[in-house]
Amino acid sequence: MPTTPELKYQRVLLKLSGEALMGSGDYGIDPAVLERLAGEIKDLVAAGVQLGIVIGAGNISRGASLAESGIARVTGDHIGMLATVINSLALQDTLERHGLATRLMSALAINAVCEEYQQRSAIRHLQHNRVAIFAAGTGNPLFTTDSAASLRAIEINADLMIKATKVDGVYSADPMLDTSATRYTHLDYDRVLAERLAVMDATAIVLCRDHHMRLRVLDMNQSGVLLAAVRGEAVGTLIDDNK
Repeated sequence: MPTTPELKYQRVLLKLSGEALMGSGDYGIDPAVLERLAGEIKDLVAAGVQLGIVIGAGNISRGASLAESGIARVTGDHIGMLATVINSLALQDTLERHGLATRLMSALAINAVCEEYQQRSAIRHLQHNRVAIFAAGTGNPLFTTDSAASLRAIEINADLMIKATKVDGVYSADPMLDTSATRYTHLDYDRVLAERLAVMDATAIVLCRDHHMRLRVLDMNQSGVLLAAVRGEAVGTLIDDNK
């Protein structure tokens, strides 16, 4: 796919952490976080990026956590999928208030509030410079939104997947618990899997590896970091085929 002179990557899948939407709170959505994100996303679109987005739901509900409390895992995962729709609707509304054309597509049929996900329709939305927000994970229980992000990135033929979290890359250990933890600037998929580095779940990494999907992990709270990533700057941690 041809790129503009300023961009190394033109079509991008952005995976947003649900927890990051909480801001300084411990539950729900912080409107200030959405406003800041919308500004960053608007800059991407203005630069010519075709953008798809997958959002997690850790700020509202996690299927695995609900299962620990006694709710059936499949039921808990369906609750988590619906929570991603809540986050996606909030993001869509914020983006549209910033003047961006968007389409919300769900892997679960919820026609009253959004379109049902179809790969060809998703690509057409991107080609028409609409931000495509993909909700409800893969539509199946037992799969995380990380796996859904990898799947959607492959389906839309993205040049890059970005995982935006609250940490500025991938570390050898949890930097909040181990002050000697080292931040990696570059990794290959097999090392991530072999060392069980906390990037994404194994299914998501294997999908990226098998389909040669470049992945960059970065801190969504750093201003301008998304635009820097699509320009090919060395922010966060890059994960690809090169050993």
